[in-house]
Amino acid sequence: MATDNLIAKLYQSPKTILTTKDIALIWEETNPVNLTSKIKYYAKEGSLIRLTRGVFAKSKEYDIKELATSIYTPSYISFETVLREAGIIFQHYDSIFVAGPYPTTKKIGDKTITFRKLKGSVLYNALGIKNEKNYSIATPERAFLDIVYLFPKFYFDNLRSINWEQCFELAKIYDNKQLIKRVTKYQKHAQ
Repeated sequence: MATDNLIAKLYQSPKTILTTKDIALIWEETNPVNLTSKIKYYAKEGSLIRLTRGVFAKSKEYDIKELATSIYTPSYISFETVLREAGIIFQHYDSIFVAGPYPTTKKIGDKTITFRKLKGSVLYNALGIKNEKNYSIATPERAFLDIVYLFPKFYFDNLRSINWEQCFELAKIYDNKQLIKRVTKYQKHAQ
């Protein structure tokens, strides 16, 4: 296959972020040595931008949320990021907050991505998670529960938009009686 065709194939994908696995599938390359050498070549040439180990961008105009959920699998945008966008908290955070399998913070370029660990039974459960564009993101109710689960005394500015019925239904996936009690207290304060 001509080398120009390899890059053209990548640009046909709607994704702005590509992992090594994505590239292998698009290029139909099963040999890991060949794949690595091709990726290194295109990264050196400037056709691919290496952001972190195994994660690349097609250009500098990539989606930060797509990047955040490409670093670890499974993961989804949640916590303060979703709550701020939904108007539930008003504080501004420079970091993108992600639910993932490991607690860590990554700085990529001028962007900060903070991963918070949730237990596997919660992280792998797709209830309250939407697939938008090329990443997964929590509904405001799921993000609210994620944060209350990890931070029992978190302060929220505006809980009026929370769908409490949906909240209590989603709370079952956490299998945590204390979480239900905390959510009940928040609901009373919101009314």
